[in-house]
Amino acid sequence: MALKKSQLYASLWKSCDELRGGMDASQYKDYVLTLLFVKYVSDRADADPTALISVPPGGGFADLVTLKGNSGIGDGINKVIGRLAEGNDLKGVIDQADFNDESKLGRGKAMRDRLSRLVAIFEGLNLRANGAGGDDLLGDAYEYLMRHFATESGKSKGQFYTPAEVSRIMARIVGIGPETKAAHTIYDPTCGSGSLLLKAAAEAPNGISIYGQEMDNATWALARMNMILHGYETAELKQGNTLAEPGFVNSAGGLKVFDFAVANPPFSVKSWMSGLTPEHDPFHRFDYGLPPPTRGDYAFLLHLLKSLKSRGKGAIILPHGVLFRGNREAAIRRALVQRGFIKGILGLPANLFYGTGIPACIIVLDKNGAGARRGVFMLDASRGFRKDGNKNRLRAQDIHRIVDVFNQQIEHPRYSRMVPLAEIADASNDFNLNLPRYLDSSEPDDLHDLDAHLNGGLPERDLDALSDYWDALPNLRSALVQQVPRRPGYWELRTETRKVQTVVTEHPDFASYRRRFDAVVDEWIGEHEPRLGALSVGDSPAETIDRLSEDLLLRVRHLPLLDAYDLYQGLMDYWESTMADDVHLITASGWTAAAQPRSPTQDRMGRAIESPDLVVGRMKYKMDLITPSLLLERFFSEERTALDGLRQQQADAANQLREFMKEHDSEDGPLTHLADDRGTIPPAAVRTRLRRLSRTAGKAKAEKRPLELYLSLVDAEATTRKGTITAQRELDEQVLARYGTLTENDIKALVVNDKWLPAVRANLHEVLTQAISSLAARLRDLHGRYAVSLQHMAHEARSLDSRVTQHYESLALL
Repeated sequence: MALKKSQLYASLWKSCDELRGGMDASQYKDYVLTLLFVKYVSDRADADPTALISVPPGGGFADLVTLKGNSGIGDGINKVIGRLAEGNDLKGVIDQADFNDESKLGRGKAMRDRLSRLVAIFEGLNLRANGAGGDDLLGDAYEYLMRHFATESGKSKGQFYTPAEVSRIMARIVGIGPETKAAHTIYDPTCGSGSLLLKAAAEAPNGISIYGQEMDNATWALARMNMILHGYETAELKQGNTLAEPGFVNSAGGLKVFDFAVANPPFSVKSWMSGLTPEHDPFHRFDYGLPPPTRGDYAFLLHLLKSLKSRGKGAIILPHGVLFRGNREAAIRRALVQRGFIKGILGLPANLFYGTGIPACIIVLDKNGAGARRGVFMLDASRGFRKDGNKNRLRAQDIHRIVDVFNQQIEHPRYSRMVPLAEIADASNDFNLNLPRYLDSSEPDDLHDLDAHLNGGLPERDLDALSDYWDALPNLRSALVQQVPRRPGYWELRTETRKVQTVVTEHPDFASYRRRFDAVVDEWIGEHEPRLGALSVGDSPAETIDRLSEDLLLRVRHLPLLDAYDLYQGLMDYWESTMADDVHLITASGWTAAAQPRSPTQDRMGRAIESPDLVVGRMKYKMDLITPSLLLERFFSEERTALDGLRQQQADAANQLREFMKEHDSEDGPLTHLADDRGTIPPAAVRTRLRRLSRTAGKAKAEKRPLELYLSLVDAEATTRKGTITAQRELDEQVLARYGTLTENDIKALVVNDKWLPAVRANLHEVLTQAISSLAARLRDLHGRYAVSLQHMAHEARSLDSRVTQHYESLALL
């Protein structure tokens, strides 16, 4: 059966735990990722003898397994990896980490046990069935580790990884896509671990030629492994200082030029001139001006620009300071804008990158048609993100919105606009490109109405601001509000504030709108339900979600009231949480195999690190594709109803017993003195007491009655509990047996019709619910703001003052 992403991720992160403590994240990532690489190429070579990476004798993962428990395991691992490196021209790439380093891995038994456990974790993974391209499970896992390592490495050591969401944006806005050809080239002069290059390349389904350079040797090695793990074995990556010693030079001695270029260089690096004399740069990168000696941002930008072909396009991530800082940087900025090289600027949220918490921007460069460019397209996406631990992350809807708006040059208030060059060059701006000069992304002030505060009523201006709702639901406004008598321009609610949402949801206009909404969703589902049921081994999960999401976005764009990108996100949330794993299993193993129960993943001590979905006797089962609840709903509804009834009987019996105990919880009660050291009352002790009382005179009858009732309640609770347990066990056995009888059509119906589509439909309806809730909340807010007018407060004050006066007067009479 195929490996589920969550299984792989759990195993890989568990491997990190085996090393944690001896070193920080920036160090132990090298060990984990090296073993992942060795395991992958070994499994790949076993499955495909023609694989580009061959495994020489004594240089495979199987040789590492033989070292487990060996006192010389550290040196042995180094030798195995060394043989693999020598056999594939990977010296200096996969042999960077020293597995015999006692300062990091411990001495003697500590090193032996730690490395043995680490090898054992990878030994349990089968990476032969790893996919390729956009559905590369192992590549995604590598990125998962990179992201976590970057998170834990801290500000000074997280620059090796560019968030995947930003990488996808950069690729799409420079034009990489279905039209890109394998002969096209992409270049990253500061490629780090290669994450930006790989995400950009993933946008080119027909392939693309990859080039990159990285200064740090260990990070360059990670990038080389990353390329191989993603299937880009032929990518050309150079090691060295890009500014001082460019790795890609043409036959004439100039810089090699590329179709596309992307970069996420270190921000404002102070030592950028090390090994370089910019005034005499042989590559003429600084013809438009010399960057300041202590800030290298524009040095990287100018290098990127020089590395583009005459029609080339590029994108570079830089701090916002490059948009407005003066002196040398201002001169460079002026020259670039005047020549039309800057096509656009995208402002990103703060705390998005791992090397810094400051907000950054993407500067888009385009040499094609630069001389005719008459404006710079500016987009401020700083408010669209979600929190993810201590970092911010762009959502799927943020990525799509940014790309759509930028590529189509769509102007939206407070979000994007095309800024004419004349405005940028105006004396008041003087080529300052700071986004707030041209885009006010802040929300409009929520102005208060003084007359409404004085006299009450909802201002017409505030109601008119809700025009999106009134346009979509034309008769709703009159059902919610009515004009205040003799006060033109002011309105009041027709109902209590707590009933506003009910009025909306029960209004005929909303019912009509909901039917229209459901019709669009039903039509979309009707189009894709057969396609989902037709998924088969070898199909692409990436293409599957692309078809689903793009068609949904196209269909809902015309719906008023709702943001199409919010509905798109509703689908993508379910895809990311559940459906992606499901589709991956189906396309890797087939419907029947994917639906079979398996044992929960265990740690090295044999303890489950996953919660089981079903327990029958001593056996525990994990169901990845079809949970027991789906089978219960479709095949065992009567049995489940009967079991629920038994559970209720047990709960009633337990509740009666608790109530009885509370009633008789007194120091001199007949039960209290029978309690044991734990405060419980053993039934055996009660029965013994009853036998003794049966031999006494009739005056003990009052004591016997509560004891007998207690026993009857205990027996009733035990009987119902036993019946519940028996029924649960029998039902669990039936459910487990049912898995073995499921046909492929059963599985498809359970997964597509009972699991996926209802969940997606619920997510889409939640967007509609939130929109209506926002309307109700706004009306409640306005009512709360103006409900108590100043006149009313003055009247109340006079009334209270009169009552106090009367009270004093009554006291005086006394």
